[in-house]
Amino acid sequence: MKNAIPATPGAPGVLKPERKPGAGVRSAGNGVWLWFAAPGLTLFCAFWLLPMARLVAVGASGPDGAMAYLSVLTNRHYFASLLSTLALSAVVTLATLAISVMVGLFLQRNRFAGQSVLLAMLTFPLAFPGVVVGFMVIMLAGRQGLIGSFTNWLFGESLVFAYSLVGLFLGYLYFSIPRVILTVVAAAEKLDPSLEEAARSLGARPWQVLLHVVLPALLPALISSGAICFATSVGAFGTAFTLAANIDVLPMTIYNEFTGYANFATAASLSIVLGLITWAMLALARSLTGSGVAAAA
Repeated sequence: MKNAIPATPGAPGVLKPERKPGAGVRSAGNGVWLWFAAPGLTLFCAFWLLPMARLVAVGASGPDGAMAYLSVLTNRHYFASLLSTLALSAVVTLATLAISVMVGLFLQRNRFAGQSVLLAMLTFPLAFPGVVVGFMVIMLAGRQGLIGSFTNWLFGESLVFAYSLVGLFLGYLYFSIPRVILTVVAAAEKLDPSLEEAARSLGARPWQVLLHVVLPALLPALISSGAICFATSVGAFGTAFTLAANIDVLPMTIYNEFTGYANFATAASLSIVLGLITWAMLALARSLTGSGVAAAA
């Protein structure tokens, strides 16, 4: 038996080893792409990681140590402030979703003169800081506001609610609706109209089509935009600061602890708790929708 002659690469009938396209380019370019990540990594460390680490350390530097992070549950005032914040944010989120679904579907399914102008006006509040929104609520429902003047002329007594949770609810609703409307309009444009036509052909009424076809299709967008709305309401400060007469929400409590009492450890621990609640809500929305929640902003 003759010795086998080793196959020579390139010889006729000999298969060459398969090489994945771009494999060499990818491995050679890894160092280049790392340079692209350097600015983002630097900003992340400088403006998020290091300040958050410092904030955690300050929160545990008080006389209670790490137990300060539980003060939001053990202290009656902090706990009431947290409950008010969460309840207000939940109500604002539900009201925002209800209004935005109706307005967003109407704008997406109807064409009329001035529609683009109307949509631009609805999103105009995105340009306003929270202080301006609070000032607008005062002009509407403050002591010298339009509602107060009208009720004083009509009943002889002014109706004033700008400096309460009702006024804060209106302020949060004002700057939350534009974000959700944009998401609803974008999601409604991607709906398959044949599904609604099929439901109507089977005898479904308009409200049944909305309940069983349209809303389930919009559910991922509503969950993600609702999470953004909730997180924004939980951490909003400017509007609460402007209307802070009879309002006890956690951002105002943190501000008072920091500036009024110089209680840095408590302010830091409450800030971390507030951030964790917001992060948990966004993480839950991401897991439910399976997509990036930030896209809803």
